[in-house]
Amino acid sequence: MGLNFKTIAATAVALLPALMPLPAGALDDAQKKEMGAFIKEYLLENPEIMLEVQDALQKKQEAARIEQSAAAVSTNKDTIFQSGHDLAIGNPKGDVTVVEFFDYNCGYCRRAHPDMEAVLEKDKNIRYVLKEFPILGPDSLAAHKVSDAVRKLAPEKYGDFFRAMMTSGERADETSAIAIAGGLGVKEDAIRAKMAESPNEASVQETYALATSLGITGTPSYVIGNEMVPGAVGSDAIEEKVGNVRSCGKASC
Repeated sequence: MGLNFKTIAATAVALLPALMPLPAGALDDAQKKEMGAFIKEYLLENPEIMLEVQDALQKKQEAARIEQSAAAVSTNKDTIFQSGHDLAIGNPKGDVTVVEFFDYNCGYCRRAHPDMEAVLEKDKNIRYVLKEFPILGPDSLAAHKVSDAVRKLAPEKYGDFFRAMMTSGERADETSAIAIAGGLGVKEDAIRAKMAESPNEASVQETYALATSLGITGTPSYVIGNEMVPGAVGSDAIEEKVGNVRSCGKASC
């Protein structure tokens, strides 16, 4: 084949104005078959083109996701970053905020936990907001109710409670959560009284609605700067996006 792909593409673009007005049946069956064979032969001889197309499609889809994410984050920024139901650990006055949607029974969250801890250890200027998102059944919901009571009773111990829950080898439920809280000095009677007095339905409903708006369907999911970042992306990706927020005001510069 004497023509290269760029020549074919340029020729196709040049012919578009002439081809557009033609009806769908302008090519007869023999011509369609010949064209199909030509395209197939060219792609078989140049399969790297398909990789280029796939890469271009992925970049286009990612750009669209980031654009949609930025719009959703902008619309919900107060609820994301300043909700009265959440507490921030790390540096509460940090210059960049990382918000994590998590479930205490999420295996991916537990595996991703050391990554975020490593980021916080290295960067002392990150505000880390914990967005409790119990989506893995009744045990998760019960554990998060205990967590909510701990946050209200002893906010200074909430970070330690969170870390103990995320590093526990047990399934999170009401019993295990109360036991961990007890180990931190938060009494069971006080926890049960707080859960009865101030259940966390409003917190959970707010987070569910927020997740729907942001397109979050699983945990962990993060919001960094103007972008929702799905999945356990690792410490390097989080550090890169935090750095981007500092340098250009967006998670992806």
